[in-house]
Amino acid sequence: MHETAVAQSLVEIVSQEAHNRHARPIRAKMSCGQLNAINDESLSFAFEAIAEGTPCEGVKLQIVHKPLEAKCGTCGHVFAVDFSNVKCPDCGGGDFELLPDAPLLVEEIEFEGWDDGEG
Repeated sequence: MHETAVAQSLVEIVSQEAHNRHARPIRAKMSCGQLNAINDESLSFAFEAIAEGTPCEGVKLQIVHKPLEAKCGTCGHVFAVDFSNVKCPDCGGGDFELLPDAPLLVEEIEFEGWDDGEG
C-alpha cells in the first residue's frame, strides 16, 4: 500500500524534527499533487498506526491536494486545470502544456510550546 510507505516517511521526518528541536509535535501539514494516488483516509489511518509509541503519536495530520497546473500556449497564463473545461481562463485557448504535478511535501510541522523566536 502506497499510503503506508508515505506514512512511514512522514513519521520519520516529523520524529527527526521533534528530536532536533527537543519539542513535541502536535500537527503536520503535507501536500501532494492532484494526480498523486493518495487516499486521505488510508494515509491518516496508516500514519496513526505507525505513529503509536513514537514522538508522532497524537499528531494531527493535514493533507492538502495541490491542483494540476497548465501553461497556455497562446497567452502564457499559468492556471489550475479544470478537467470539466480544459481551456485557458484568460484567453479561452485550448493549446496548453501540463506542468509537473506537485510532489509529496511536508509543508509545516507545529510543535507544542516551541518558540521559534519570531513571536
